[in-house]
Amino acid sequence: MTVLRDLSYRLKVPLSLSVVIVTTAVVVSAVLGVQTYRDQRRDLIGNAESLAVTLSRALVPVVLRDDVWKAYETIVAPLDLVRDDDLAQRTITILDAHGTIYASSHPLRFPMLGRIERADARLASLLPLLIAATERPIALEDSAGEQIVVAAPILADDATRLGTVMLTYPESLFLPRFYATVRQVVLSTLIVLALLVPIGWAIGDRIVEPLARLARAMTQVGARPAAEVVRPLYRGGDEIGQLGMQFSRMLHELEAKQALEREMIAADRLAALGRLTAGIAHEINNPLGGMMNALSTFRRHAQADPVAARTVSLLERGLQQIRETVGALLVEARLEPHALTREDLEDVRLLVHPEAEERSLRLDWRNDAPATLPLPSTQVRQILINLLLNAVNAAAERGRVACRVATSGSMLLLDVRNDGRPIPPELADRLFEPFASGDTRGSGLGLWVTYQIVQQLGGRISVTSIAPETAFTVWLPYSAPA
Repeated sequence: MTVLRDLSYRLKVPLSLSVVIVTTAVVVSAVLGVQTYRDQRRDLIGNAESLAVTLSRALVPVVLRDDVWKAYETIVAPLDLVRDDDLAQRTITILDAHGTIYASSHPLRFPMLGRIERADARLASLLPLLIAATERPIALEDSAGEQIVVAAPILADDATRLGTVMLTYPESLFLPRFYATVRQVVLSTLIVLALLVPIGWAIGDRIVEPLARLARAMTQVGARPAAEVVRPLYRGGDEIGQLGMQFSRMLHELEAKQALEREMIAADRLAALGRLTAGIAHEINNPLGGMMNALSTFRRHAQADPVAARTVSLLERGLQQIRETVGALLVEARLEPHALTREDLEDVRLLVHPEAEERSLRLDWRNDAPATLPLPSTQVRQILINLLLNAVNAAAERGRVACRVATSGSMLLLDVRNDGRPIPPELADRLFEPFASGDTRGSGLGLWVTYQIVQQLGGRISVTSIAPETAFTVWLPYSAPA
């Protein structure tokens, strides 16, 4: 039972249907066999009764004349019409009114003037019934249940009983025909089973397939993200269809929950990084300013030594690079009176165009922004420059970079795309963290700065990176359309 309980429904249902089909076929075959047996036995008895009645009428004048030889000819004549092998199994016997044998088709078995009970002891218990006065034939079985005995009275015109015509048949007489019929039934049943069992198996498998797909999908929950779980395709109105729809709805809710959790974790992590980097930047700026002032003082008052001058210049350039990096960590979106204009966006195109030409890239530019937008121009331009420079650096050699600027409702859309290799999956979750871009040509702060500005402006940024294209999309809200 445990094995059957743990068996997959992909096997349970088709197997159950097959068992039902086989059981039904066996029961129907058994019923047909029993009914065939009864019908053939009834037909045998019916034919015997008809023959007994016919002989009883034909024997009336013969018995009245006491013509034994004519009586013998009369009862033997019907047996000459049947096959020889049946002749030895059928017996017609004439009894007088007292049960004495008058004539028989088998005189050796039932000798003339002998007693029937002495000739066949199995018929002794039937003798009172055989010689009883009756107008209709009767059918009996001997005491051993091996013979069928059919008897009809021989009655004179005045209803005087002259004797009895007795026909005996072995029970096995109709068995060959019964066995032949059973063989045909069994063969037909096997043919039907050979057709119905595969059909039942296919129907059962088709019925269970939606449930199997649903089970496979449910096993994936928890093992992989909800967005990657294969949804069941069955959309029927039955219980499995309703279960599939509820499961799909649960997956959508779980996917939204997981996406929200990822966003919250990323936001918390970036906020913590922002606070950490801001604190580090402030701590670095204090000694950095002192070192820059010390170098400036040294340059003004030190003697003109060429080696020292070159060394001071090298230190100044290094400290200046540190200052620029620290300045990037202290990015803040301070709104300015100067609102964003269409010309501000075109300036970004002019700034990026040389970089694109240097790498033989095609820059597709589409600026559908209105003349003025209530957004800080410096911060928006910085977002767009960072995204475009990243796209130029990541694009394939002689590839393509596309930029689209548009408005929708009260939102500004910045969409930057490039061809080339997609973003590695291991960097996707840390893309907006400082120094996490993996690009050796930059500081790794551009996307982090971009993310900080977008958050400070109340917008959102999304990334899709599927070969052969990577796209960064930024939505920035503004108070009223220009």
